[in-house]
Amino acid sequence: MSYTLYGENGSGAFCVEAALAEAGATYTFQPVSLDKNEQRSPAFLAINPSGKVPALRLPSGDIVTETAALLLVVAERYPDAGLLPPVATPARAQAMRWIAFMASEIYPMVEIADYPDRFVPAGAPAEALKLKVRDRIRARMLDAEQAVAGPWFLASGFSAVDIYAAMFSRWRECRSEGWREEHLPKICAVADALSQRPVIAPIWRKHFPKG
Repeated sequence: MSYTLYGENGSGAFCVEAALAEAGATYTFQPVSLDKNEQRSPAFLAINPSGKVPALRLPSGDIVTETAALLLVVAERYPDAGLLPPVATPARAQAMRWIAFMASEIYPMVEIADYPDRFVPAGAPAEALKLKVRDRIRARMLDAEQAVAGPWFLASGFSAVDIYAAMFSRWRECRSEGWREEHLPKICAVADALSQRPVIAPIWRKHFPKG
């Protein structure tokens, strides 16, 4: 069984590729250049009409989108990989909570911060919105920071939550101005540990060459 992951390095595709690697799944990575606007091409819109990456083609041929959903799909299909704690445990509930939190409270804000003129007129309104949303993202990341048990996000150990949180910490809204290192020391420690896991290490370097 082989999967096809559509995405760009440094995007939400990192989460899915890291999860697939941890699971030992066979997959191919199909680049979709955001700089070249390939996510809006007819070929990709036929895969995901919303024009967003990542998208995952399952061995059955079905397409699944939305990064959080893809994490859960991989975790469900490969339970022995330990991407989620056991079903019906308190740790599982916390994993679902924080994946849902980041998917709803942080991820949608990133598009606004990166492309403010999609939502308000270009110029001063867009710049003001960009800063406001950046502050919102940082506030939500601080909420996540307070929940980190250490050395992994959950007290129960490594999970997909670590992959998700580490990804957000690498994005512009957190890394600029040295904000990440000053305000997210526990999530930074999680990211460092994640980047050293044997199967994730090369994927981390590919997606985040600057660390």
